[in-house]
Amino acid sequence: MTNDEWQALATREAAKAIGQWLEGRGRLHQPISVLTLTELEAMAANAVARFVVLAAQRIRDKPNDSQDLTRLLLG
Repeated sequence: MTNDEWQALATREAAKAIGQWLEGRGRLHQPISVLTLTELEAMAANAVARFVVLAAQRIRDKPNDSQDLTRLLLG
């Protein structure tokens, strides 16, 4: 998987995490403007958590191609 393909995958997976969070709270049908700051923070935390998991897997699988991710997560 190229870096561009991985970036697209990570973006899709983060978006899915947001959708799952919204769906799990029955809020998928509401406009984002009605969400509270706490809800927005929780939604963002889920997306970031998914990105971190994917980044850690990418670093494990392709350490020589993941210097930027390593710096981002460990730096």
